Amino acid sequence: MDDAFLEGIRLFNSRQFFACHEALESLWLKEQGEEKLFLQGLIQVAAAFHHHARSNPQGAQPLLEEGWKKLVRFGETRRGVDLAGLRRQLQAWRDFFNHPPRRDLAAPAELPPLPYIQIRGPVTSGERGN
Repeated sequence: MDDAFLEGIRLFNSRQFFACHEALESLWLKEQGEEKLFLQGLIQVAAAFHHHARSNPQGAQPLLEEGWKKLVRFGETRRGVDLAGLRRQLQAWRDFFNHPPRRDLAAPAELPPLPYIQIRGPVTSGERGN
């Protein structure tokens, strides 16, 4: 399971958001409780950026919010994922979606950088974060 989880993170960081969604969903289907909620949050974030990549902000924004609501419940890390760092990156996107810049043809809106998931510790599913 840890290899499958790391593969999902690798796919996210490679900007293969749909493939990440699929990889993590296979783990999510087998989980329950807090671990299931954590994985669902990551899946929703990946799905949000899949929609963003397809120029669908109406699909991206609600999924990002749903994923955010799940991930904010956890501490600084979970399964080795630097959640604090990820949430900082996602906040820039939440701000962008919730307060979009004025559309100006002379100066197109600058997007926040796409998020990158950092691994800071062991990724075993037994870890419950802090």
